[in-house]
Amino acid sequence: MSHDKQQTTPQFLFWACFIALVATSFGFIIRANLIDTWAHQFNLSETQKGEILGVGLWPFAISSVLFSLVIDKIGYGRSMIFAFFCHASSAFITIFAKDYWALYTGQFIVALGNGVVEAVINPVVATIFSKEKTKWLNILHAGWPGGMVLGGIMMLIMGPSVDWRFKVALLLIPTLIYGLMLLRCKFPVHERVKAGVSYKAMLQEAGILGAAIIILMMTREVGRVFDWSTTVQAVIVLVLVVVYGSYVRSLGRPMFIFLMLIMIPLAIVELGTDSWITDLVNPVMSKIGIPPLWVLIYTAFIMMLMRFNAGPIVHRFKPLGTLAICSAMAILGLLFLSKAAGIMIFVAATFYALGKSFFWPTMLGVVSERIPKGGALTINTIAGVGNLAVGVIGAAFLGNIQDKHIDQQLAGRYPDLHPRIVAVEKSSVFGAYRPLDQDKVAMLAEADKGRIKEITAEAKKSALATVAIFPTIMLICYLILLLYFKAHGGYSVIELKELRS
Repeated sequence: MSHDKQQTTPQFLFWACFIALVATSFGFIIRANLIDTWAHQFNLSETQKGEILGVGLWPFAISSVLFSLVIDKIGYGRSMIFAFFCHASSAFITIFAKDYWALYTGQFIVALGNGVVEAVINPVVATIFSKEKTKWLNILHAGWPGGMVLGGIMMLIMGPSVDWRFKVALLLIPTLIYGLMLLRCKFPVHERVKAGVSYKAMLQEAGILGAAIIILMMTREVGRVFDWSTTVQAVIVLVLVVVYGSYVRSLGRPMFIFLMLIMIPLAIVELGTDSWITDLVNPVMSKIGIPPLWVLIYTAFIMMLMRFNAGPIVHRFKPLGTLAICSAMAILGLLFLSKAAGIMIFVAATFYALGKSFFWPTMLGVVSERIPKGGALTINTIAGVGNLAVGVIGAAFLGNIQDKHIDQQLAGRYPDLHPRIVAVEKSSVFGAYRPLDQDKVAMLAEADKGRIKEITAEAKKSALATVAIFPTIMLICYLILLLYFKAHGGYSVIELKELRS
């Protein structure tokens, strides 16, 4: 996987990057589909389920950002070797997991590999298709939903009787394919390097404020895992930001900082909801006898088709107009999902899928087109912030909403049942909560189990409705950006050659 390999066509390199992204989505859909299985086997609370879902995402930011700082030096090929070993080892660790922390470790490692994959493929594709970045980044990121469709169908074919460990092993299929493909690839020199933009100039685009946002989010989650005190976390953040700031001496490009902040709700809407979607729609789907995984596969299929055909849409509405329209669709979709029953769940899911289709890759395209001097750092930092937002905030937030709703409703409606099945108080980033003890629930009479099931279904719908707040925030932000560019002559792509001094 080095730069010395035989020259390959841009198309072959693109498809190798595409398959690598498919591998990352295999890990995602395997985790989303098996989370309930793991919950029963390892007695996980709703919040712990959220933490497992989250750790499959937030470490992405660590590897994505750290590799972006050095990737032009160590090379894209060597970086992909690291990603390959992360994906392979995480599969084996998860297969042999015996408890919560083993699961957590396996998902942590796969997330590190995912981060390196995106640290490589995003700048590579932006470089080889520098004239149509948003279009090709959307096509590239069709690999994400494409992998979910393929992986989801494979797991459905395997059926519930197949041991979950064999389903985890599916991750090894795309991993081996992209590993073999990349042996033939020679990677391009990034457009920032080719244009002579200095390393320091790249760091200045993110600046002190950009570094502070991502360092704060990283430290908060790592501190939670290792039980660091607030003081220790504050010292680490302060030291790292001061060191970075003393070198770059720039607050960062305001546009980039604003886009980073928008990426937080965007990622929660797309990845956070997708992490939970099979679990959240399970009560409705079970009533009509359809596996809930079909909702995730269905929405992923729509996303894949839309991203493959992104070119004309982005050309017609421009990137920011596309993002604003998608935000409005996502609001409708989430509210519809929270109310839908029966087969109408698929109608609601259609709105949700259309809404989220262009979010992630179009944001990467905007960063690459408007802040090209930031090179690999800015495009991967924006993606890193997204995964941190889901891992630190989104996934656990959706679980915590459910735990607290169940606790409150159970105490109010069935006070005699409440103390018998609620576990001891636990802590999370959202404060203390009291989850259900699944072992005690399993021992209840059928009538009481029915009550718990009813309250749990209500909690899941409540979570979907609450998430609609995030695309509402996004819509407001995109309208602000549209007005800003209208006042400044319209949205345009900044060419690096225009920036040479």
